[in-house]
Amino acid sequence: MPSQQYTTQQIAQLFPEINEIKNTTLRDQVAAVWNESITTGCGGRGWSFDELRTVKFTLLAGDIDLTFVDHIRSCAQQCIAIADILQNIFGKSTIPINRDYLIAGSLLADVGKPLEYDKDPNGNIIKGHYGEMLRHPFSGVAMAYKHNIPEQVMHIIATHSHEGDKVNRSIESIIFHHADFVDFDIAKFLGRSS
Repeated sequence: MPSQQYTTQQIAQLFPEINEIKNTTLRDQVAAVWNESITTGCGGRGWSFDELRTVKFTLLAGDIDLTFVDHIRSCAQQCIAIADILQNIFGKSTIPINRDYLIAGSLLADVGKPLEYDKDPNGNIIKGHYGEMLRHPFSGVAMAYKHNIPEQVMHIIATHSHEGDKVNRSIESIIFHHADFVDFDIAKFLGRSS
């Protein structure tokens, strides 16, 4: 296991949106979860920042130019914009959104993917054995729990994909779920076109 430990400021180099989390404790907890994911992923070998920046957003869309890191940033920015629009139009009392939880959840929803992904002997990114056993919402919640992430944020991680289709999503989870699938559906479209 790599001995590198990334600080919140270093994680912000990958995901600058982490600085939008006003609660510094939550911001540091989100960074700690990412630190664990990055340093223990890829079959236990860990990932470098440069490697993570080249990982495709999804293995389900073919060879597209959308990357994993850009997808996380896109979703975080979409969530911030959607929350702002909803509250500007309907009012904060009509649509109560915990902005810190929304941003934290958007940054952590796919935190399990570095564990899910591995490299084959040729260096190609594949779904590894860990990914065959556990999808990223499960490993993401497990890591978040270890780092005392609030249950409202773990709810977003747990419910963001089809695993959440059988539960009542929170407002923050609804927002993230749709932002996530905007990117995913566009990625699938682009993959069909390539």
